Amino acid sequence: MNQYVRLGVNIDHVATLRNARGGQDPHLLQMALAVEEAGADGITIHLREDRRHIKDEDVWLLRSHLRTPMNLEMAATDEMVRIALKAMPKACCIVPEHRREVTTEGGLNVVNQLSELGMQVAKLSDAGIEVSLFIDADRDQIQAAHDIGAPVIELHTGEYANASSPQLVDTELERLEEASAFARSLGMIVNAGHGLTKFNVAPIAAIDGMNELNIGHSLIARSLMIGLPAAVREFREIMDRACQ
Repeated sequence: MNQYVRLGVNIDHVATLRNARGGQDPHLLQMALAVEEAGADGITIHLREDRRHIKDEDVWLLRSHLRTPMNLEMAATDEMVRIALKAMPKACCIVPEHRREVTTEGGLNVVNQLSELGMQVAKLSDAGIEVSLFIDADRDQIQAAHDIGAPVIELHTGEYANASSPQLVDTELERLEEASAFARSLGMIVNAGHGLTKFNVAPIAAIDGMNELNIGHSLIARSLMIGLPAAVREFREIMDRACQ
């Protein structure tokens, strides 16, 4: 196989820890730079409507100092599009967002939002930002994402991560493999993420043509045991072995 899959590290929960006490500790930029130095290919942050972890000032600070591409996860709102167009990250991933959810609970329903999402994708793309849509492994949603001009999709791996039996794991993995193949047949770039851990990431990294995995909560949690740079290197090594 010998494919290289990029590792994007979501540092939202470094900000969650900081916000729990106030102040600057742990310092988000210092942690982001340590993640980059340990081998991450990019930094992902989600600027939520309620600013529960990442703050507006974090976006500007990281954008000014990161050495790797910044991926800004965001809802498809006028406010977030304005912020993205001002910050100009390398990439934006449009995700569904509900104020009361603990974490993102599924993929976008692109089919039911063709006009609205199409306008947002066009605004961001016209500015030179790479736009991805966070969607479930569903052919209709993938086709809709392609039809409105999104060059990239990020497949929601939550159902795979939460599968309760080996049979269900195999079923969900097959769905993701088929979805990836279909998207690539349309000329789209395929990323994936949500719920990925050191124990389940390898089969996703090994999907043919996979471009990037975005991993946050489990990697940050793992860092409490072994340190943040070591956790990044551990995930990087697991992904590389899976792709040999």
